[in-house]
Amino acid sequence: MTQSAQQMFDRHRQTLDQAVEAISSRDFWTPYPENMKKYPEDAVKGAPSKFESLLNQPFTLKAVESTRQVGSEVSPYGFDLGITYDQPDSEALIAAMQKAMPAWRDAGAEARVGVCLEILARLNAMSPDIAQAVMHTSGQGPMMAFQAGGPHAQDRGLEAVTYAWQAMAQIPATAKWVKPQGKHDPLVLDKRYHIVPRGISLVVACSTFPTWNTYPGLFASLATGNPVILKPHPGAILPVAMTARVAQEVLEEAGFDPCLVSLVPDSADAPVTKTLALDPAVKLIDFTGSNAFGDWLIQNATQAQVFAEKAGINSVIIDSVDNLKAVTMNLAFSLSLYSGQMCTTSQAIYVPKGGIETAEGHLSFDEVTAALSKAIDKFLSDNDRACAVLGAIQSPATEARIDECRGLGEILLDSEPREHAQFPKARIHTPLLLKVDAEQKAAYSEERFGPISFVIATEDTAHSIALAREVILEKGAITLGAYTTDDNVAEQFEELAMDVAAPLSLNMDGGVFVNQSAAFSDFHATGGNPAANASLCDQAFVASRFVVVQSRRHGQPD
Repeated sequence: MTQSAQQMFDRHRQTLDQAVEAISSRDFWTPYPENMKKYPEDAVKGAPSKFESLLNQPFTLKAVESTRQVGSEVSPYGFDLGITYDQPDSEALIAAMQKAMPAWRDAGAEARVGVCLEILARLNAMSPDIAQAVMHTSGQGPMMAFQAGGPHAQDRGLEAVTYAWQAMAQIPATAKWVKPQGKHDPLVLDKRYHIVPRGISLVVACSTFPTWNTYPGLFASLATGNPVILKPHPGAILPVAMTARVAQEVLEEAGFDPCLVSLVPDSADAPVTKTLALDPAVKLIDFTGSNAFGDWLIQNATQAQVFAEKAGINSVIIDSVDNLKAVTMNLAFSLSLYSGQMCTTSQAIYVPKGGIETAEGHLSFDEVTAALSKAIDKFLSDNDRACAVLGAIQSPATEARIDECRGLGEILLDSEPREHAQFPKARIHTPLLLKVDAEQKAAYSEERFGPISFVIATEDTAHSIALAREVILEKGAITLGAYTTDDNVAEQFEELAMDVAAPLSLNMDGGVFVNQSAAFSDFHATGGNPAANASLCDQAFVASRFVVVQSRRHGQPD
């Protein structure tokens, strides 16, 4: 271990120990505050101008010889970023990474974890700057871009490092094996155990959460000794490039080759992901995105372990409620947040066509849907607040999907465009809420990414549960929400959650929402249904990123 890496580990050891305790207790804990006021005022106020200083020029990183310049990012708020990035020669990069890997491997777990913790600390200090990059590539609103793009993403990175530390710490460096032989001298072996990385890790980032979905794979692989290629989405390169720059700076300061974390950007018309994914040296792939490409990776990149988070049909089942106003306001926020462009946003809302029981008495199906529509409408009535919560639509394809889906059911609440006071060209649209019958399965059982949701009229709650089970088993889900005042029905929902391996949020009607996931406490996805084959984050997510190679030789008893 280099002296610098040891100093980094020692500097952050208390944070690591607290993180170990947090993932054991599952209590609330974070070293990275989500309140912007906890960061230097000058850094927060100066972030927009720092972002502007990056525009319309090359963004440089330490890299092997580049083949070309790429970059065509357009802010969903309506302007070109004009930033270009070097695209390194993939063969040269992989050769350089393979050359750098032994030193990174041999440095040991403390050195690698120390470097990772230092990277995360520096990223945290840069949260206001990263927020600007996330906002103007993903379209997230300012506060969400700060929280999800900054401290919450860093939480997930630290969580992965912590699980990696635990997994590696379970393996002793040496052991003396002594087997008694009765009257004869015992058999004695001296054994050594080496943590050996799998190989090069490819992290394929998404456009909507370029840091939150990227950091778990990046830090799980890096901490366990694997060099990491970051392959950003062509529409959201900047936040990933900023992350790579920090990682390279820390690696170099610690005495390691900065190419251990490298950026390989591409363009929509000349993608490189498939080429990288099929390279024999790539042994780990982290992917967030469409079912089609996730399935392609799993089926074709057979030399690698693929951790894939894909699409699913997130569902809410309403049986009965105490306070319908509180429930509908909670759902209104969930459906509006970032215009439904979250892997956790509910799409299918099951309600008995005969209505539901509430504390105020029985309400018909139409009264329930009217209350939900009214809650969304009221929540978004203030345009400034609406724009802050909705953010902007990241992709023109998502914007077009709103129009395409209007004919899939009866419109309960139509989507409408909104104008942003600061960015008049921003793509902003309110949610589209549709009513369908249970028989219209083709409409609601396909993911309709964006601000599009369906209220499904079922025969009764038992029918709702049966439909949700059928759809989730077939298509998967990252979240499952449910509402009931009946303890017996609540147990049925709990059973459903286990049957379909989807985490349950029951009776959320306050300040916690089904599409929020807290690091160190919530397991994001389970890996148990088609929406994802891994969880962010658990031991399984990190332990298979390295192998243990032992050696043994004759020894002498103590």
